[in-house]
Amino acid sequence: MKLRRRQFLHLAACAAALPSFSRIALTLDYPTRPVRIVVGFAAGSAFDILGRLIGQWLSEKLGQPFVVENRPGAAGSISTETVARARPDGYTLLVTGSNDAINATLYDHLSFKFIRDIAPVAAIGRAPNVMVVHPSMPAKTVPDFIAYAKANPAKITMASAGVGSSSHMTGELFQMMAGVSMVHVPYHGQAPALTDLLGGQVQVDFSTMPPAIEYVKNGKLRALAVTSLVRFGALPDVPAVTEYLPGYEASLLTGLGAPSNTPAEIIEMINKQTNSALADPRIRAQLTALGNTVLPGSPADFSRMIVEETDKWAKVVRFANIRPE
Repeated sequence: MKLRRRQFLHLAACAAALPSFSRIALTLDYPTRPVRIVVGFAAGSAFDILGRLIGQWLSEKLGQPFVVENRPGAAGSISTETVARARPDGYTLLVTGSNDAINATLYDHLSFKFIRDIAPVAAIGRAPNVMVVHPSMPAKTVPDFIAYAKANPAKITMASAGVGSSSHMTGELFQMMAGVSMVHVPYHGQAPALTDLLGGQVQVDFSTMPPAIEYVKNGKLRALAVTSLVRFGALPDVPAVTEYLPGYEASLLTGLGAPSNTPAEIIEMINKQTNSALADPRIRAQLTALGNTVLPGSPADFSRMIVEETDKWAKVVRFANIRPE
């Protein structure tokens, strides 16, 4: 009887350990099939560009395709809901950051809670936005623009990538601190907003840096200012808004997330590979050219950044009484 009892306890212990062993085995094999990276904005947006850049690195290093899937709408919350509901197995990732921090206050009744349902994986970068105008705009500087806006209240059209997007919130912060009023014209993504700005249908856009920077460099758009606290290296001759509105700062935080309960070993693997990408001179140069300061660090570091972003933009959403479309 004692022998049987010892055998039973031994078998029970082995059975209890099986899920752990299976989990480790699955993690060691990861990935064995394509991984999708869900982006909440259209092709050509900052999140799309950075997601594809990091996705290509992960594909090369981990031996499976990391495929970007664009699911635009509701300031990125559609994509976040998609990932929050996905299986937590490492095969669905999210390009996330400032948009989800904004949405936490912008939307009253989301079917998910970002901080609870999305696990931070790795920060990628932080880039200031750039205040760009059509060349026909008479204002050549930020003070000129503020004076023109005050002389023409609610007549300047301000494009954005959509209600609650980084470009929208950056423009709202500008209006709040400069004491001006503009007409907000939301688009379904930054690329179509810039297209209409290039065509002169709208007058100003506080665009994310990656899709706008080439238009600035080739003279198709005029940059009045960047939204960082200091002048930005990629556009050294462009002043910062804070030089005229002290304390003004806005930037786009970008990183990777995954469904909560994704195995920690997989999160650590993707974090490690993302940090390796950020340390690579070629990737770092590409990110810098797109206006980003790289942000290597742990998932916990990225989590802290998200909390800070959430607190900051909650104040702007409430002040401007912004409501989703």
